[in-house]
Amino acid sequence: MARTDFVDITAFLPENPRTGLLPFRFARFDQNRYFLSNDVGDYAFLTPTDFEAFVAKKLDPNSAVYFDLRAKNFLSDDRASVHPRILASRYRTKKAFLDGFTKLHIFVVSLRCDHSCPYCQVSRQSEDRHKFDMSVEVAHRGVDLMLSVPSPTVTCEFQGGESLLNFPLLKEIVRYAKERNAALGKTITFVACTNLSTLTNEHLDFFKEHDVQVSTSLDGPAHLHDKNRPLSRASSHALFERSLRMVQEALGHDKVSALMTTTKESLSYPKEIIDEYRRLGLTSMFLRPLNPFGFAVKTSKAIGYDMDRFLQFYKEALDYILALNRQGTYFSESYATIILEKILTPFANGYVDLQSPAGAGLSVVVYNYDGDVYASDESRMLAEMGDTNLKLGNVLKNTYDEIFFGEEMQALAAASCNEALPGCSDCAYQHYCGADPVYNYATQGDLFGHRPTSGYCNRNMTIIKYLISLLHGGDRDIERIFWSWVNRTSKAQVELPEATWL
Repeated sequence: MARTDFVDITAFLPENPRTGLLPFRFARFDQNRYFLSNDVGDYAFLTPTDFEAFVAKKLDPNSAVYFDLRAKNFLSDDRASVHPRILASRYRTKKAFLDGFTKLHIFVVSLRCDHSCPYCQVSRQSEDRHKFDMSVEVAHRGVDLMLSVPSPTVTCEFQGGESLLNFPLLKEIVRYAKERNAALGKTITFVACTNLSTLTNEHLDFFKEHDVQVSTSLDGPAHLHDKNRPLSRASSHALFERSLRMVQEALGHDKVSALMTTTKESLSYPKEIIDEYRRLGLTSMFLRPLNPFGFAVKTSKAIGYDMDRFLQFYKEALDYILALNRQGTYFSESYATIILEKILTPFANGYVDLQSPAGAGLSVVVYNYDGDVYASDESRMLAEMGDTNLKLGNVLKNTYDEIFFGEEMQALAAASCNEALPGCSDCAYQHYCGADPVYNYATQGDLFGHRPTSGYCNRNMTIIKYLISLLHGGDRDIERIFWSWVNRTSKAQVELPEATWL
C-alpha cells in the first residue's frame, strides 16, 4: 500500500529564497527559444517568458525550469551552495589539452610530390629535386625539440610534399626518436601522411614493425578524385584504391584514416563521395573546405566557392550520413563528432583548430624541410608565399625557449583565447568553438580578426547551431546516432534514459 503520510518537499523549502545569477552567455536560438551556456559547458533552452523571468530573478523557485538552471550552474540560491572546486575541476578538464604544452610535431620531410593537386597549399617540387628534402641534421634537432616538451605523450607526423618520397629520412626519424626516448619514457605516436601512390611492401613492413599509422586523402569516386588529385603517369584513384587495400590488410582498418578536400566540383556529389568512402571500407570522413592559404589562393577562382555554399554542401552530406545511420550503418562525420564531444562530454579533445587558446604553437608545431619552425601548417603556407611573419625560428639557429616563447609566439598567444576576443567573448557558442589567429591573419590581415566577416566564425557557428538543433529536435534516433559517434560504437549499443537530460 502506498504511503500517504509524507509531506511534499515544498513544505521544507524557503518561500522566497534569495536567487543569484551565475555567469552565462545567451543568444536567440529561434523564434521560440533562447540558448544559454556557461564556462563549464552546461547549456539550457528557455522560452522568452522564462528567460525574462530568469534575468529578472522572478522565476518560480519551485518550478522545474528553476531547478534545471540551478543544477546546470546558471543560478544559485540560499537553499544550495555553488561548489567552486567542482566548477574549477570541470573547467580544468575542458582545458586539459594544454597539459604538457605542444603535443603534435609535424616534420615536412620533403616538398617533392608526384601529384599536381590544384588546391595544394605549398609549392610542390618534382620528384627529382632532392634539395627540397629535410636533412638528417635538421631532423635530429627537430626530434630533440619534440622530446624536450613536458608532455609525456607526443605525436610525430610526417608530411610533405609526399612523405614516402623521402622514406629513408622517415625511417631515420623513427629510429632516432626511439633511441633518444629510451631514457625519457614518453609515449610517441607516429603518423605518415601520404597519398599512397608510391606505397610498397617495404613501407608496410616498416609501418607494422614500428606501429606507424597512416593518414591519406580520398576526394571521392574515380572521376572526382582524379580531377582533384591528378597524377601524370596513371589514375591516382586506381593507385589509391590498390594501396588502401594493402594498408587495410597489413595494418588493420583502424590504422588508416582518410580526409577529403571540397572543391567546386565536389559540391555536386555529396552522396557519391560518402558512398565511395563506404565502398572502400572506411567508417568515417572529414568534410573539409578549401583553405585560404599558400598557393591554393592562386587557384581559388577555378576551384573555390563561398562559405555559404560549402555549408549547404555540408548539411546535405551530413543529412545523408544520418540517413545511413538510421538504417543501421555506422558511419560518422569527423568534424561533427569533434563538436559533439565538446557539447555532450566534459572532456577536451586534441583537435587543434577548435581550441581556445588556439592550437597554433601551443598544441602543434611544424618543422619545415629547411629547419624553419612554424606554429601551424597554415603559417608555413604563408611563408611559402613570402610572408614569414609567423615563423617562430629555425631548429639550427634558435633554442627551445627562443622558438616556443619568442615574440612571434607571444603575439599568436595574445590572439588565441576566444574568451577575450571581440565578438567571441559574449558568444553563446564560444565554449564549443575555438580561435584561429593564423586564419584571421591570412584572410583579414590581423591576428585578432573581425568576427562578422570571418569565414571561420560563419562555418563553426552554423555547424554548431545545426548540430544542436538536430540534437534537440525531439528525434531520439538522432541522439543515439550522435552518442554512437562520440563513443565510437554502433547505434544499437547506445541506451538513452527515459527522459533526456540534455
